[in-house]
Amino acid sequence: MSETFLRMTATGPAEHDQPPADRILSGAPQFTTWNIEEADGLYCGTWQATPGKWIIRYDEWEYCRILEGHSIITQHGGEAFELRAGDSFILRPGFSGTWEVVETTTKEYVIRL
Repeated sequence: MSETFLRMTATGPAEHDQPPADRILSGAPQFTTWNIEEADGLYCGTWQATPGKWIIRYDEWEYCRILEGHSIITQHGGEAFELRAGDSFILRPGFSGTWEVVETTTKEYVIRL
């Protein structure tokens, strides 16, 4: 049996979610995720969020590339980063702050636990 080494599309239907209620600071953000890979502590795919603001805390590494929209990530007690189409960034374990979606935002992501 041959193993597939190249995958370019989601492995299943879109998943729908939202931040936990106790982390939402404004709006009613909704998430849609299309997973491409979930194996051995590696997760990647495409994620979309509607406007709102919520608290984020990272225990994992995440690389992101914004495909469309406008978001602001603000580090707890620190700097705010404006994100728009074409921006790429890494969130490291231990990062905490807020994610605010100003305009519906779509990103590609790779998470490593």
